[in-house]
Amino acid sequence: MEFTVESFVHLRKGRTPKRLHADLDGLKDDELGRGGFVGRTANIYRRHDPTAYRAVGPLKPLDVMASSLKPGDAGDAAGSPLLLFFNPDCRISLSRRAEPMPFFVRHVDGDLLSFVHEGSGLLETEFGPLRYRVGDWVYIPKATTWRQVPDEETTLLMIEATDEFRVPPPGPLGRHFPFDPSQVTIPEPQAIDTGDGPQINGEYEVRLVHEGGPTSLFYQHNPLDVEGWRGDNFPFTFNIEDYNVVASESVHLPPTVHLFMQATGVAVMNFLPRPAETVPGTERPPWYHRNVDYDEIAFFHGGDLFGIPMPPGLISHAPQGVHHGAPEKARERARRKFDEQDRVGWKVIAIDTSRRLTPSAEVLAHDLGAAAAATSNGSQHS
Repeated sequence: MEFTVESFVHLRKGRTPKRLHADLDGLKDDELGRGGFVGRTANIYRRHDPTAYRAVGPLKPLDVMASSLKPGDAGDAAGSPLLLFFNPDCRISLSRRAEPMPFFVRHVDGDLLSFVHEGSGLLETEFGPLRYRVGDWVYIPKATTWRQVPDEETTLLMIEATDEFRVPPPGPLGRHFPFDPSQVTIPEPQAIDTGDGPQINGEYEVRLVHEGGPTSLFYQHNPLDVEGWRGDNFPFTFNIEDYNVVASESVHLPPTVHLFMQATGVAVMNFLPRPAETVPGTERPPWYHRNVDYDEIAFFHGGDLFGIPMPPGLISHAPQGVHHGAPEKARERARRKFDEQDRVGWKVIAIDTSRRLTPSAEVLAHDLGAAAAATSNGSQHS
């Protein structure tokens, strides 16, 4: 996401609160912001909930539970992750692997960034072994050879970019906030001898993951035979427990504050537990918005929103231009419990893309909203 300086003068017309995202007095706070809330902005104050609509057509929000999806690698060690969403800049997939890969993998279309929702285990890479655990981000550079060996069933949210994932440029808070790169875990080289690892008739398969693929390369030797390496292009893990959360007492901060890594057309953010806003009248839940320039994927890792549990494994897609936001009941409860709640307990992974995402057929088939609508229609006709 790019940070730009906009007009110094902001207009104010009609009935508006004095403070931003605060003191609404019954109005509904709807932000129409460009560039992921860092460009030109209009805060619109409505009488009614802008998410109270019935959607017909492809541009409608959808929700799906990860537990209802069946990735190919869930029941077959030789299977592959399940594609969830895609556009020319990225592919978002779900993996649920319990058995070691009987092959090696090399993503040749772009960098791979995966979030560990459940499970633990080992990634064997050319650069050396990397342990992973719940809450880890795992970064694998483009065209790196690796293999997953789970200790237990592992659920991964996988984001493959067609460009490099990079640490965002330093903002006003400097190079270590919110993401301190010195907290990453980097592998030490450990060559694996030929004879060890998965083989088929004495050969080692490296499966190339790419558009129009896969392609398989077969080696007579173990491809993880690296004795040493140097440079600044390497895999690593980073746990969300080490993320430096930024908070404010007087306003709910925009999602760009929580930016973790980015590639062309793709921004990845961590929404993690933090102190709640404390100035009376401040709206604590995110304001209504329509993601003018970005599609949004929210992956619910766990936690709660002011005492309301967040369903672990829920995957939510909000297309750009379509209103979404916390339900009005949640907003009312946050106001009512203002003096009782002093923490925001959510754990949500967000992916914003500048180009529209296309949901896969499997996601559409398990959309909770579509299922609820079908049940409602069925009950009306019974």
